[in-house]
Amino acid sequence: MTELPGYDPFAIFDAEAARLDTFFGSLEGGAWLRPSRCAGWSVRDVLAHLAGEEAYNHACLDSDLDGFFAWLRREVVAEEGFGEFNDWCVRTRRQQPVNEILAEWRAANAQTRQRMRLHGQAGILQTSAGPYPAGLQALHYSSELATHADDVGVPVTPGEEQERTRWRAAFGAFALREQDRPVMVERRDGAVRVSYQGQDAELSEHDFVEATVCRLGADAQVPASLLAMLCCLA
Repeated sequence: MTELPGYDPFAIFDAEAARLDTFFGSLEGGAWLRPSRCAGWSVRDVLAHLAGEEAYNHACLDSDLDGFFAWLRREVVAEEGFGEFNDWCVRTRRQQPVNEILAEWRAANAQTRQRMRLHGQAGILQTSAGPYPAGLQALHYSSELATHADDVGVPVTPGEEQERTRWRAAFGAFALREQDRPVMVERRDGAVRVSYQGQDAELSEHDFVEATVCRLGADAQVPASLLAMLCCLA
């Protein structure tokens, strides 16, 4: 896998999971009810979402997406897209003790990470988008965890921040290419120059990452059409 040379996607996945695990394990009482950056979701709801989506991750590892979607239909969850599934994962855990949700996520995510490593970077998983290398899938999962860690305010030490932002910027640029987005991206000296249909912007790597995960605010003064084109890892 050459998209992020010098990076181990499984080590990145482990690091993002460990950061979230430490943070969630430190929370008590009302801290779970604080709002997150996900509209309508509290910190607790983000954890419930992460716990619930492990069912999809395991279905990919089991090569059983047919069984996964049949299960969703039995639970009266729409098969089109994952928005309704995500809401269902949160809704069905709202009355569950948070320590049980945390234990569920810890166990399921640990199994996902272990089994992904066994596949190896070039091993093929069956995903909703078709057959896909496990190494790249691990980076998608890592991006998801990193985004939600930011959503709930997980602290990142200054020593970790630079490398974390760097791999996320590299992966965001890869995701744009993978999706054939007609955006020119040039990364240089910690800045990212983006261009689309005559519209240009120069972003910090941090703001570029925020744009690729659909979290960059309007105050960044990036043209709306360019911002929409950069949003590729929601």
